[in-house]
Amino acid sequence: MWPQNYSPVGGSLLWSTAVAALPILVLLFAIGIARVSAWKASVIGLGAALIVAIAGYRMPVHLALSATAYGGAFGAFPIFWIVYWAIVLYRLTVETGKFEILKDSIGHLTNDRSLQALLIAFAFGAFLEGAAGFGTPVAVAAAILAGLGFRPFFAATICLLANTAPVAFGSIGIPLVTLNATTGIPLRDLSANVGRLVAPVSLFIPAYLVLVMGGRKELRRVWPAAAVCGLSFAAVQFAVSNFVGPYLTDILASLFSIVSIVLLLRFWSPDYDAEPAGAALTRYTKREIVSAWIPYIALVVFVLLWSLTGVKAILNRVTFSFAWPGLHNFVLQLPPVTTHAAPYAAMYKVDWLAASGTSCAISVIVASALLGVGPLRLFRICATTARQMLPAFISFVAVLALAFVMNYCGATATLGLAFSSVGHIFPFFSALLGWLGVFLTGSDTSSNALFGNLQRITAQHLSLNPALMAAANSSGGVMGKMISLQSIAVASAATGMNPDDEPKLFRFTLRHSIFLAAIIGVLSMIYAYAVPGWTR
Repeated sequence: MWPQNYSPVGGSLLWSTAVAALPILVLLFAIGIARVSAWKASVIGLGAALIVAIAGYRMPVHLALSATAYGGAFGAFPIFWIVYWAIVLYRLTVETGKFEILKDSIGHLTNDRSLQALLIAFAFGAFLEGAAGFGTPVAVAAAILAGLGFRPFFAATICLLANTAPVAFGSIGIPLVTLNATTGIPLRDLSANVGRLVAPVSLFIPAYLVLVMGGRKELRRVWPAAAVCGLSFAAVQFAVSNFVGPYLTDILASLFSIVSIVLLLRFWSPDYDAEPAGAALTRYTKREIVSAWIPYIALVVFVLLWSLTGVKAILNRVTFSFAWPGLHNFVLQLPPVTTHAAPYAAMYKVDWLAASGTSCAISVIVASALLGVGPLRLFRICATTARQMLPAFISFVAVLALAFVMNYCGATATLGLAFSSVGHIFPFFSALLGWLGVFLTGSDTSSNALFGNLQRITAQHLSLNPALMAAANSSGGVMGKMISLQSIAVASAATGMNPDDEPKLFRFTLRHSIFLAAIIGVLSMIYAYAVPGWTR
């Protein structure tokens, strides 16, 4: 059994920390400064992690390679399994023309510019984040607003600001599934804590959007809509994340928010908008609109069905686990990372039927049948999606492999011990670490994979709640989404904005990003010290 060593470089924690951080620094440099594509940067980072593990930590080569394969397997299933079918479902709506009906039906609910921003940028954007994620919300919502007559810079800004609080539960909860895989913290605990951190922010984000758009005068004009939008979304986000789980949090919260605004407009209407939005939309019948929503109705039904204890028990009859060859209990963890020396487990669970991605796959099949999409056409959609997502697949596999190599060689533990030196302010710093990760990688999922276990180890060393600190990483991270280079580029391209304005867009969103990340940091401090009983 190979024992981990947390100060392998001359017995110095300082120099060992510098070596342990190299894979992360290499990855962030490649993607954030050298502007290497995400999948290539992930592979480069993985290479750096293997070098650090073998040369720096003296990890046996066979253990390092086994840890790489173990992490890559987690990246492929269950994580990428969820993402793939979520994107297939989205592509199904696009290929059948139903997505155009979806967006136009929402755009027709009001001609008021501020209300359209709330409905499309915030509520519908959150729906797209929950259903697909990975740039889809900003690209689609920004394009819709631009088509409605919003100035490109304005449309891009609004959508970037709106795509914050929903991100932690994006793409059927994939950031938290990843966080669970890398930390071992129960998924329900992570979901609940993230919900308690981001729901207070969701409460005021709609009003914040209107304030940025038109100032206090505009907010006074439409404050009932902003209040209803934020309150309805935050309430459902909190309830679902705490009592159901992360998979449907964004989808149900966004739908409830849209319905709440529509109901409000039956009894209240704002004063005349001085600059009404354009009406470049097509009107559809109620039957066409209901038909367009079928794929996502099926998704909600099957994900909820999969969450039922009785159904899950039946599906788990074919679930099996096995010890990962050449790694399970071959690594020895030592104090102070653990209370006593203990073997590091490496069990891989294959729950083909019970996995959330499978419920999404069933939704695709059922929706295809209801929409009249034949097996051959569905196969083509699946194949096209697989080809398009190959780079994303490589990124997921490589980043998870990188994270697992760092975990099993002891590099993550070294970083955690070093970060524990910040002491009582760590909960605030925890959120900013997640923010930095998303800013540079463009992905809350990647940030959770890189820093999740570091947060857990540091929290344990400081006698803090590991689930809360891991949740702070994800919650703080979402506030860095609006300033990531990928998000800026997507928003610019979707709105037809002049590329020369991208630096201006970055500077404009930066101050809002820092402000919102700081709020998550303060909330983390409050939960950690003032009301620790309010966390899971």
